[in-house]
Formats: sequence, structure tokens, C-alpha cells
Amino acid sequence: MPMDSWFRLAVLHLAEQERVKSMFRKYGMRMGVQRFVAAESLEGVLKKVKELNGQGLAVTLDYLGESVEDPALADEAANQIMEMLREIHDQQLDAHVSVKLSQLGCGIDPAVSTKHMERIVAAAKYYRNFIRIDMEDSTLTESTLELFEKLVKRFGAKHVGTVLQAYLYRSPDDLIRLEQYAANVRIVKGAYKEAAAVAFPSKIDVDSQYVALVKAHLDGGHYTAIATHDQRIIEKVTAYVEEHRIPRNQFEFQMLFGIATQLQLQLVKRGYRVRIYTPFGKQWYPYFTRRIAERPANLVFVLKGLLRR
Repeated sequence: MPMDSWFRLAVLHLAEQERVKSMFRKYGMRMGVQRFVAAESLEGVLKKVKELNGQGLAVTLDYLGESVEDPALADEAANQIMEMLREIHDQQLDAHVSVKLSQLGCGIDPAVSTKHMERIVAAAKYYRNFIRIDMEDSTLTESTLELFEKLVKRFGAKHVGTVLQAYLYRSPDDLIRLEQYAANVRIVKGAYKEAAAVAFPSKIDVDSQYVALVKAHLDGGHYTAIATHDQRIIEKVTAYVEEHRIPRNQFEFQMLFGIATQLQLQLVKRGYRVRIYTPFGKQWYPYFTRRIAERPANLVFVLKGLLRR
């Protein structure tokens, strides 16, 4: 197994240990979490959105939380997302919203998350905004796509989109499946711990499939959110869109809050649209550990914070 895969699996395994969880939940915001999580409150994150907008960066807000088992918590998350949409509209911010179905109760009953998503996307349409259904681990891929298909038929691709993960073997077929809806798709590499039976273990293979997915969706004339911090991939994509004269309003680059900030601004200066995935909330631990698992440099940053504690 490649070294990068070993590192990711080791970090994700360590993050599941109760002692590690306890330490980070107690000291995390002083140990580097604030680099990756914009705020714990809606009020705090909206201030960050204004700052990012002022730099020419668009935003997608993510209210952190997943794998909800209590219907009351799913209701609470849905209400928070509705409030986000209202505030974005009232404050005239350049932002839309990303959601996770497991946060909205799909693990309790798919009907629960469907009910919430219908309400949320209807609100997005009312406010002339957009909802992105995040993709979680591979056990939820099919149900996520099925719900997306239901929602896009009802509300249109202008108001709801989804995500495909390049490390999954099935993603090329899923992209073809989504073409009939002219779907707005975010392409990511994938950050969950997956078995070799369903996902490429090698970074080289993931990168190759990533670029192929981006090119295929662009060639189809569909809106593509290119979510990566990999400068080599970004340069391949910018060369491709220029060579093939793909309009700049057909795609955007997406990056995570707190990562590659100079690269974000450089792309804006070159005239590309850049959207920052900006998470907030108190349920930050699973998101945070995936960010650490993605890059050794992120772990070094956190260890420095630990030593300063």
C-alpha cells in the first residue's frame, strides 16, 4: 500500500481512540482546529463569509455534524440550515450551503432526511440560492444519488447539486448517470476510510481518475466544481479549459477554509471563480480528523499547537 494511504489510515484509526477524542474535544480550538473550522456559531461564521467575499472569494457553508441518531438533532440541523439560507439572503452574501444527509437523519430513516431536504431545497429555490448534497462514505453513495435525482427533477439543477469522489471505482459510471440532469457536480478526491474493494488505494490512480472526471463533465457542458488544492491538477485543468475554450462561468475551483489561502487568491487574480468550503459548529471532530489525514503538513501544524498548549 502506498505511503500516503498508510498515513491516512493510521490517522483515521488513531482519531477513533477515546483518549485522542477526549483531548481534542477539550483543547482542540487551541490546538489548531480554528485553522480548519471558521467558527462555532452562525454569527461568527457569517463574519468570516464577509471577509472572504471581500477578498473576491465565494463560499459554501457547512454546518458541522454527521451520523445523527436522534430525530430531534436532525430537526435542529435542518432548522440551522434554513436559518443559514435566510441570513445569506438578508445579508446579501456570496454563499451557498453544503449539507450531509447523515446529519439530517438518513441513518434513522431515509424518509426523515428526504423530508428535511425537500424543505431545504424549496427554501433555496425561494431565496434563489443553491444546496450541495455532500457525499459521505461509500455506504451512502447510492442513496445520496437517488435522493439527488428526486430533488433535481422537482427543483432543477440550478438549486441542487451533488458530489462525486474520484477514489471510488464507480464514479465514472455515476457521472454518466448524472449527465441526463445537467447536474452541477463537485469533483473531490475522497477523504473517508474505504476498502480497496471499492476505492483506489493509490494516489496516482485517484489523481488520474480525478482529472478524467473533471474533463468529462466539462466536455459535457455541465457546471463543474473542481475541488482540489493540488497545484499540478489545477494547472492541468486551467490549461485544458483554455485550450478547449470552456467558458469560465461553467466551472469554479473549490478549496477548504484555512488551506492553500495564497493559491486561492492567486486564482482569483487570474480571473477564476473560487469558492471556499467553510465549516462551522461545535461538532467539528470528524471533519477535523479527515483534514489531518489528508496531508502530513496539517498534522505538523496541529502538533505545533499541541506543544504551545
